[in-house]
Formats: sequence, structure tokens, C-alpha cells
Amino acid sequence: MDFKDKKVTVAGAGISGVAAAELLTNAGAIVTIYDGNASLSPEDVLVRLGTDIRGQFVFGEFTEALSRETELLVISPGIPVDLPFVEELKKKGVPVIGEIELAYLFAKGKLIAVTGTNGKTTTTALTGAIMRTYFEHVLVVGNIGTPYTALVDSTTESSVTVAEISSFQLETVHTFRPDVSMILNITPDHLNRHHTMENYIAAKEAIAANQTAGDVCILNYEDERLRAFGEQVKSRVLYFSSARALEEGLYVEDGIIFYAHEGVAECICKVDELNIIGRHNHENAMAAIAAGIVMGVPTELIHKALCEFQAVEHRVEYVATKRGVRYYNDSKGTNPDAAIQAIRAMTGNTLLIAGGYDKGSEYDEWIEAFDGKVGYLVLLGQTREKIAEAARNHGIENIILCDSFLEAMQFCTAHAKEGDTVLLSPACASWGMFRNYEERGRIFKEYVHSLSDN
Repeated sequence: MDFKDKKVTVAGAGISGVAAAELLTNAGAIVTIYDGNASLSPEDVLVRLGTDIRGQFVFGEFTEALSRETELLVISPGIPVDLPFVEELKKKGVPVIGEIELAYLFAKGKLIAVTGTNGKTTTTALTGAIMRTYFEHVLVVGNIGTPYTALVDSTTESSVTVAEISSFQLETVHTFRPDVSMILNITPDHLNRHHTMENYIAAKEAIAANQTAGDVCILNYEDERLRAFGEQVKSRVLYFSSARALEEGLYVEDGIIFYAHEGVAECICKVDELNIIGRHNHENAMAAIAAGIVMGVPTELIHKALCEFQAVEHRVEYVATKRGVRYYNDSKGTNPDAAIQAIRAMTGNTLLIAGGYDKGSEYDEWIEAFDGKVGYLVLLGQTREKIAEAARNHGIENIILCDSFLEAMQFCTAHAKEGDTVLLSPACASWGMFRNYEERGRIFKEYVHSLSDN
């Protein structure tokens, strides 16, 4: 696509939007940055994001004049695609793409794209670590922190890009075609945005929609939806399983991760060599190993990367042991399925801090996974009553309702005994109480580190 003198509106004045605007400006487009927050000013955006980008800014109402001028709309992932101004532009025939699609139009080299309800960040980071053992120029981008558009200009024909891609970003792809795609799992999430599970699944599956026979799609064999999806994709499929041996693919058996191919089961590593715990992380590791194998990374280098890799911050992250009590930060567990993986990784009596913003999730399956481990369920936020009701329906009575995060932490500190674990794994988003899950996790860790050792 030729962007020279094209009038492009970038919706969203956050980090993704500004990175997209800078890329477009450098390509010769005439860019307008739009944001629905009427209280913003150009100076706010430029200072907050550390940019000196030049262009027009429009805040508040998406005006008729802006609608007439827009020849292409680039939408940031946080903006729903069914907002009235987006729908109106679509009706007028204006192309609507996302930041990921925009970056792909400029990209060079090989691309590995990772999605799934849970495990994306860990798998993306681990895949990047594996690639760096073998390739000279590796970029790790996307939902993991750095927008794809911010680094795409530095891609080359020999570079390898590993991108974490959310369902929001996949709603607006059209030609996007990774060399290697991964879908780690699909469980209910973000239904307040996607409205139906069918829409959510379709968004996730879009990651492989344009792949062909020369590409590879890595899928979780234990996810029934993905197993069926594997029969439909045009690319080669490589499965991984945490529950059974596979004739072809990655699997765990007797504490060892094997790669089965051409009638041989090759040992890659032992799970107790990993610094990330829990079955879900064994699955994440297998997906990353599969990408390494597909990309030709020698297995001894894959093993080295696996053994050296440390847990991603805020995802079942060990914080400290204070007075004999272990503390784990799983602030990134923002939905029930992610929180299931965290509680399954715990051993012994656990004081569980949960609750937050309501994304329309149901909590029964998560509560069933407690399996007698949760000594106290400490709840806060918008969802605390909803979760408490579900917990009582499952026979759980040790429920504590708190008005603040500090109150929840103080309760756990006062009631945890030597040998217990305190786990922050909210099963909910952080919005309303915190700016993001990172802030929530950071505050948790700061509190833990402030505790005395005896």
C-alpha cells in the first residue's frame, strides 16, 4: 500500500496509536491522531509518550469534517470496532485496519505470531529467548510491551520477529500472514468486548487465516476447539499436549518434554529444569520449543534457553518468603482460566486474593479448581459479591470481603501461618482500582518486600 499523501486517521492516542502515527508520517502519509477523550491536549500526548510527532490532533467528538477527510482508519486495539464512527466509515467504504496489520505491511524477515487466552506473554518471551540463541537479529513485539509499528522499520530480510497478538488486534487484520502462528488455548474472556464466544474464537483463529501450506500453525491438542481447528487450516499443523503422548508433536511424559517426529521421541528437557512452574507453563514451553524446532534452532540451544529462562513478571511470579510464608504475584491472571493455572501450581494451604473489574466472566470452573487448597478467599473490587456468591454455591465459607487492596494484604499477612502461601491471582481485570495489572502486581510486591523476615 502506498501511503504517500494519503489522509490517514489513527484512532487512539496511546502508545500503539502514536507508534502507528510515527510510522505513517515517515511513510509520507498525512496523519490525524484522534482520541475520544476530550480532556486531552496534544501537549499531554507528546509529553506522556515522549514523542515530537507533528500532525493534526482531534479530541472528543469524531467530527463530520474528520469523517470526510479520512481515507484510511488505523484503529488502536483498545478501541472497539463497533463504535458508531468506525461503523460509519466502514459504510462509506473507508478501509479500517489495526496497528498489527499496518506493521505487517512494512515488515521484512520471518514472523512468529503468538495468541491464546492465557500464556501469551510467557510464551512470546520464551520464544524470543530461544530465537536469540541462534539468530543474530530478533525482535520481540506486540502486546508484550513494544508496539509492532515501533520496531518494524528495523526488520530486515534476515531478522526474526516474535509478536504477542491479542484478540483485539486480530479483529482488524486482513493480509497478516505469519510464517509461524500459535494459538495456545481458547477459554471465555473479553466477552464484554466481543459479545459472543463465537466472535472471540473467530478473532483468535484469524491469526492463521492467511497461512498457506508452507507455513506452520502450532496448536494445543488438549483444547478441543483447537484440535478441530487444526483440521481446517491450510498450513502444516504441529500440536503439543500436556496430557498424552503424540505420534507427531510435543508432549510431556514422566516429567520429560519429548518431541515426536518420524517415529522417534526425542528428549528436549526435564520439566524440573524449568524455572517456570505449573502445567500451563509446560504447555507454554512446548509451544515455544515447537517454534524453535520449526525455525531450525538446534535442540541443544533450545535446552539452554529453557534452563536459563525466568518467569515473566506478574505471572505466577515468586516474590519472597516472609516468616515462613511464600508470596506469589499472579496479577496477570486477569480471567478465570489464567487463575485456574495459578491455583493448580500452588501446593499446600493458600490464602487467595482475587476480584476486580467485571469482564462478564463466570467463576464456577475456577472455584472448582481450588481443590481444597484455599484456606481463605479474600475478595475485593467490583466482582467481590459475584465471586462470593459463586464460592458459597460450591460450599466455600472462608470468604473475606475487603474494601481495599491494602486491607486484603493486611488480612493475609495477619492470618497466614508458616508453610502457607499467599497468592494474588485476581481472575479479573485491574481497571477501576489500578491503571493496569502491572501496577497491581508492583504494589503487591512492594508490600511483600516491606514485611519483616521474622
